Amino acid sequence: MNPNKPPSELQAALASLAPYFKRAAWFSLVSSLLVLTPSAYMLEVYERVVNSRSHVTLLMLTVLVLLAYALMEILEWVRSEVMREASLAFDQRMSPRVFSAIFEANLKRMPGGSMQPMNDLRTLRDFLYAPVLLAVMEAPVSLVALILTFAISPVLGWTSVVAAVVLSFLGWRNERSTQPPLVAANRCAAAAQQYADGSLRNAQVIESMGMLPRIYRRWMERQREFLGLQARASDSAGLYQAISKFLQNTVSSMLLGLGAWLLLRNQLNGGAAYMIIGSILGGRILAPLVQLVAQWQAVVNVREAYARLDNMLAMLPPRPSSMALPKPTGLLQVEGVVASAPGSQVSILKGVGFVLSPGEVLAVVGPSASGKTTLARLLVGLWPAISGKVRLDGSDVYTWDKRELGPHIGYLPQGVELFDGTLAENIARFGQIDQPKVDEAARAVGLHEFILALPQGYASPVGRDGAVLSGGQRQRVALARALYGKPAFVVLDEPNSSLDEQGDAALAQAISQLKAAGTTFVVMTHRTSVLGVADKMLVLREGQAQMFGTRDDVLKALSEAAAKARQAIVTAPAVA
Repeated sequence: MNPNKPPSELQAALASLAPYFKRAAWFSLVSSLLVLTPSAYMLEVYERVVNSRSHVTLLMLTVLVLLAYALMEILEWVRSEVMREASLAFDQRMSPRVFSAIFEANLKRMPGGSMQPMNDLRTLRDFLYAPVLLAVMEAPVSLVALILTFAISPVLGWTSVVAAVVLSFLGWRNERSTQPPLVAANRCAAAAQQYADGSLRNAQVIESMGMLPRIYRRWMERQREFLGLQARASDSAGLYQAISKFLQNTVSSMLLGLGAWLLLRNQLNGGAAYMIIGSILGGRILAPLVQLVAQWQAVVNVREAYARLDNMLAMLPPRPSSMALPKPTGLLQVEGVVASAPGSQVSILKGVGFVLSPGEVLAVVGPSASGKTTLARLLVGLWPAISGKVRLDGSDVYTWDKRELGPHIGYLPQGVELFDGTLAENIARFGQIDQPKVDEAARAVGLHEFILALPQGYASPVGRDGAVLSGGQRQRVALARALYGKPAFVVLDEPNSSLDEQGDAALAQAISQLKAAGTTFVVMTHRTSVLGVADKMLVLREGQAQMFGTRDDVLKALSEAAAKARQAIVTAPAVA
């Protein structure tokens, strides 16, 4: 890490957990020292009980060792709870940030707009109390055990050091052999999950046209690749884990044999009891390394999760706090905007500009792919402009804090989205439900009587994606949500695409009512039913403003252009 570079968000979040790590480390130190209790008990039994043949001494030693065991287990439990609290503190700090970053990635159509970052956050959180991290905390006790082993015999000490070096080499080889397939397997698993999620969202299309076998085959191809890579990594990790355990068991027996050989040569400090103690201490020296090799897959997974999450958060920094602005009145200024889809260099809008006063209604018309939906997204601040600005009451809509601006904005996208919850919750935008305002918005779009006729009324659930409602009903609920609270500025993208004549009439009436109250409207439409309440019209073609002016002037110009086109066809010479 560059000392001159400020820590990343993840580094800062982990650094804030230092008090938890310190407490857990102290508990680990004491608990790990108590692991030496069996060795001390064995030594005392040999030295005191066998020689003195005292039952009282044996009883007291046994009581003490049982108390030490109980204390050791209590410390282990407390240490786990401390690290679990650390994981919860980490989750509480990072979950809102990761969720907002996923949301931002979806808005900007950037990588990371899935639940994978949340899975990565969970991987990091769970690692904080995983066995491998707790084993690393016991490493200082391994050093104590090594010092004691050298005190018994340098030969036993150096044998333990060599075994530790060999285990470290095995860990390095485990890393080299398992990391590539594990990383590839994780990527394949994410791709397979995304493919499955996308397929499930289109279940009706798949079922109606008999596409399930082919979709399943394509998913299985991704799944088999993931399983193959995972099996390859698991086989390699299992091999090195088996070798590590074999080495640990071999070293324990080897130290016992070496201890006996040194005892026979009168080169073992402390006598026969230390022959067994040296073997036990050797096992304690190697225990953290063996655990690390055995759990190396978790280390690789958490490292990859950290890298992915850290990279995504760096690409999507938190939005800076902005100064609170007064409630907008609805004055809209579009200043020659040039815009493209996020991540694309192809311009969709090319120098579009106009001004609307509060309470004016603009109808935007044009053929498909003329830029109407892109303009709608710019007007509510979802997409940034390459050049130019969209201003509401003089302030840039894109940089305006949406938590502050949102209650004063109404937006109906072309693809209607409802959320799992009740009708009242969806209309009230999942905020505090103001029932009179909910009723007013539902009445404005002609939905109130329908809702009251339902068994649960406004408390009726809409189901996932509004599945229990028809297309027209979903669109009316979304319209009511856009008009909830009488916002100052409303953008409607094809608001009547699923409405019948009655719904069209209700929409026109609702626009007229809010227009009279000072609400500014921009309505993208292919249908003429909204034109009756429009003050101005904008004709888009290939991303450019072909015409803009009052509704009557634009309609007259369009009519004259159509008449000229028809006259040109009639008077054109026949082709032989």
